[in-house]
Amino acid sequence: MPPVTPAPSTTHLVLIPSYNTGATLLDTVRAARARWAPVWVVVDGSTDGSADPLRAMADTDAGLRVVTLPVNQGKGAAVLHGLREAQAAGFTHALTMDSDGQHPPDLIPDFMAQSMRRPEAMVLGRPVFDASAPLLRVRGRRISNWWTNLETLGAGVADSLYGFRVYPIAPLIAVMARQPWMRRFDFDTEAVVRLAWRGVKPINRDAPVKYLRADEGGVSHFRYGRDNVLLTWMHTRLMLEFVLRLPLLAWRRATGRPPFQP
Repeated sequence: MPPVTPAPSTTHLVLIPSYNTGATLLDTVRAARARWAPVWVVVDGSTDGSADPLRAMADTDAGLRVVTLPVNQGKGAAVLHGLREAQAAGFTHALTMDSDGQHPPDLIPDFMAQSMRRPEAMVLGRPVFDASAPLLRVRGRRISNWWTNLETLGAGVADSLYGFRVYPIAPLIAVMARQPWMRRFDFDTEAVVRLAWRGVKPINRDAPVKYLRADEGGVSHFRYGRDNVLLTWMHTRLMLEFVLRLPLLAWRRATGRPPFQP
């Protein structure tokens, strides 16, 4: 039997990109479905067989949809694929969450309620770490947050990397369609910077994050060398563009005009 959840929303859905997270994916989806409908999963070219039981689950649960991409394209690309299909289906907002068990499904209703009260805003998770968090990653994200604060002229983004958040779909598709980046691990940070440039205000909400051990089913595709190079290149690009935008952003900030950028 499918889980008992509130009536399906016609505007807000949960969107979960997934790549080779094994049995943890099913646990994540079950927890999300227990708290929201609909839930969509974009399986990004997984080779671990995790899509098969998920499709079987969707066969008996009308609140779950599974989209399977033939090859791995990256988190941002998987999210964009889901966003475009969601927009075509009439949805206006998407809560993104990771498939690896780090994000708190219990908070889905609260984040969705915040978004429904302020549909023009983005609702961003502000991570609350426990002892499972790798110290190197906790300290490293402070650097990214410092750059994000500068690039957005202090727009109020509390954390640039935590992917548990609700986006308005139309502006996010618009910023992604205009450039080829944001398709991999650079997605989360660049999304909030570019949305802030468009005048999408952040609402920050505390949300716990848990790093599962390998024996608990934890899977991480983050690679310190590769992905830190990617983040460095991302902030370099954003800073160059920020310098070009700075006069307009500063003028709009001083005059109180919305800093919308097409």
